[in-house]
Amino acid sequence: MNESIPERHGDVAPGDELRPADVPAAIRGYLIGLALATLLTCVSFYIARSTIVWQPSIPIALSVLALAQMGVHLVFFLHITSGPDSVNNVMALAFGLLIVILLVFGSLWIMLHLNHNLMPMERLMQMQR
Repeated sequence: MNESIPERHGDVAPGDELRPADVPAAIRGYLIGLALATLLTCVSFYIARSTIVWQPSIPIALSVLALAQMGVHLVFFLHITSGPDSVNNVMALAFGLLIVILLVFGSLWIMLHLNHNLMPMERLMQMQR
C-alpha cells in the first residue's frame, strides 16, 4: 500500500489524489450530480410553463428548486460536505456569500437613496436659463 496517499473515509475534494479503484466512484458521484441538476432544471421549466402550481406560488416554488439546485452543486461538484476536510471550503463559501450579499444590498441601498442626493429638477431648470 502506498504510504503517501492518506486514507480517506468520506468525500474526496478536488485536487486530492485518487487511487485507481476510487475513480469509478468519483465518476458515479459526478453523474448522479449531473442527473439531479438536469432533473431540477427540467422541473423548474415545467413548473414555470404549466398550470400545475398555483400561479402566485410559482416564484416560491422556483426559489425552492433553485436552493435545491445550489445544494446539488455544492455537494456533488464542489464537494462541500460537513467533514473535517471541508472546513476551508466552507469558510471560502461563507466569505464568498458575504461578499455577494454586501454587493447586492449595497447596490440596492445606493439605488434606493440615489434621488436623495440629486439636485431638485426645479433648481436644475433655473440653472440652465
